[in-house]
Parts: sequence; C-alpha cells; structure tokens
Amino acid sequence: MKNDFVIPYLKTLSLDPENQESPIHFLDQWKTPKDYFYIRNHFAYPQLNLQPFFLTIEGNVKNPVRIPINELHHLPSKTIILPLECAGNNRAKFKPKVYGEQWEEGAVSQAKWKGVPLSELLNRAGLLDGSKEAVFVGMDFGRRKDLEATFYYGRSLPIEKALHEDTIVAYEYNGKPIPYKHGFPFRLIVPQWYAMASVKWLQNIFIIKHEFNGPFQKKDYVYYPYKDSDKDKRPVTTINVNSTIQQPMNYSIIEEGPQMIKGIAWSGTGTIKKVEISFDYGITWRKATLKWKKSEKYAWVKWKFEWQAVKGEHTILVRAHDTEGHIQPLRPFWNRKGYGYNAVQKANIKVQ
Repeated sequence: MKNDFVIPYLKTLSLDPENQESPIHFLDQWKTPKDYFYIRNHFAYPQLNLQPFFLTIEGNVKNPVRIPINELHHLPSKTIILPLECAGNNRAKFKPKVYGEQWEEGAVSQAKWKGVPLSELLNRAGLLDGSKEAVFVGMDFGRRKDLEATFYYGRSLPIEKALHEDTIVAYEYNGKPIPYKHGFPFRLIVPQWYAMASVKWLQNIFIIKHEFNGPFQKKDYVYYPYKDSDKDKRPVTTINVNSTIQQPMNYSIIEEGPQMIKGIAWSGTGTIKKVEISFDYGITWRKATLKWKKSEKYAWVKWKFEWQAVKGEHTILVRAHDTEGHIQPLRPFWNRKGYGYNAVQKANIKVQ
C-alpha cells in the first residue's frame, strides 16, 4: 500500500515569534513548496493594509516615488531560482554552544522568485551623488529584549549590491503571489547573501549617504569572533560554501549493500564545482556526481554517491568546493552569535 498520506512537516523552534525549520532531508524538488519553506521571524506577523498600498523610495534621490502595487506588477521583471539560507543555519552544531534559535540543517530553502530589478526602481527615483546605502524597511515591528524602543525590521545594502542586476523586489513565489508568511505582497531578494538581507513585507526604501545603524545591522548579523570582546567584528553578508547530507540521515540504520548517499550544496561565491565524500574522517575523498539546474546560476546543486555499504558503524563526511576556490573547512569559524556555520557535514551510519 502506498504511503499517500505520509508527508513531512516543518519543525517548530518557537511560536512567538514563529520560527520553523524545513524538513530538508525529505525534499527532492528544485523548488521548495510553500508549506515546507523554512520560516524565520523576529516579530509577530504584521497586519497588512493593502488598500491602497504603495512601495516608497525616498531619501537621497531626485524624485521620491510611490509605486502602487498594481503598477509594480507591470514593470520589467525577471525570474531567478535561488536558495535563501538563514545566517543561523546549523547554529546548534557550534562548540562551545551559542545562544539563539538552535537551527540544525533546515534553515535553508529554495524557490523561484519573480520581481522587478531593484535597479529599475532606483533609476526611476534617480540616485543623487553621495548615495552610499539603500535601507529596506518591512511592515513587521516589535520590541527587542536588549533595547527599550520599538523597531521595524530594517536592513541596508551597499548601493553597489542594491544595483546588482539580480537584486529584485519580488512579488511571486514559485509562480504564485508570495505567501503571506514569506513576505506578501513584496519581498526583497538578494542573491548570494544570507537571508536576513532579503527583507519581507517590504514597504519603504530609503537612500542614505552614510552607514545604516539599525539594530539588525549593527548589533545582530555581525560576526563576533570572541566571547567577551567586540574586537575584529565584521558584518554577515555572503553565504559560505555549504552542503547537506539529506539521506541517509544522521544515526540511521541501513541495510548492507548498494546505498545512495545524496544531498545538496550551495555557495554565495561562484558556483559549486565539486562535492566530495569521505569514509575515513577526511584522510581521503571521493567525488560525488553533480546535477545542476540548467541556466540557473544561483540554484543549489544536487549531488549523489553510490556506496557499497558494509556491516559496521561508519561516519560519512561531505564537503563542497566552489568556483572561487572556497572549500568547506573541517572546523567552523566560531562566533558568539552563531552565524555562518559551514564546517564539513557528517552523518553517522550503522549498517547491519
């Protein structure tokens, strides 16, 4: 009898605000269905008032603009497939442990996004000399535990990244309007940066001539290499090269004989060019077979390796290489907020 009613579910990390991990080990699609896309929030969901709704661009521009929702849908558009990864993905694996949502491997998902290139909108407004950053403000807001005031979620991009041809204001997700929980009606999509940059429920864009100092820019999403010092801190930006073993899962028991090891790999620099498997704790490595999504330069790569499993306990390691020369390290870069984990991934397997 077919298991027609057996389906995966999101894994709950918190409900207030809602944070849910994708069942990444059970998904084989290039595009993550909306019910399985991970959810990351800092505040409660916003109350939307769409009548009328405008996306505004103000600040250091020649012509401040208010773009109605229906007009945005008629501007030149583009479609891209890419993964969004929470900067805290795999945070639970850091040693020593760090505070924050204890994400394992499911704070990454991939979708097809359609929207208007941000450069098209900024050109319409007309950037003035001295424009340094673009600030993006969502409709979600609330109080932080470390500060007294109420804040909207806001992030900035350097003007160069804001003008990148593939930075878009998206209004479609996998061919349909963006789901409410993922940013309806508009979400910024920033290729190859961790997903804190891809602001949901986007309502305002401000062009500024200085560095943005909002708490989600200067306090959160910063690498702090030392537990008790801010020395050598730097902002979290580009996604580190990474991979996941989807099957078999960690500490699973499998049968002797031919077994398929499979997973995904992605990077924020270049594209994935090689994925390797090790069964001897990294002394030797064997190449996996890769499958790319044609014409999609940002999409993750699917990989697989056929293994002749023999009885006993085994540790499988996987690491990815990208075209810019980045390789997953054996040990992660520890930082006290737990961002950017990308150490070699492993699965402990028992064959019987």
